[in-house]
Amino acid sequence: MDVINAKEVQVGDEVFVIYNNPHVPTVSNVRAAEIVQHPKDPNAVALFLNDTFHTIEDDDALFSSEAAAEQAYSNFINDELT
Repeated sequence: MDVINAKEVQVGDEVFVIYNNPHVPTVSNVRAAEIVQHPKDPNAVALFLNDTFHTIEDDDALFSSEAAAEQAYSNFINDELT
């Protein structure tokens, strides 16, 4: 499914994530994001998405392509509906 290990990302990498809209919890989208230097921790990286820095958590799913993220989302929705 082309999931990227969050511990192996490097500054400058482009990844794709399934982003849950904070204003409408039932809406999710696949979005491109960039791996950047964490603004407060020089030994860490962060996810830059929607002009905001996000700490990368252990349970975050990072994908190498938009298609892989869309497939994972589709699989998740189909599993939820069955």
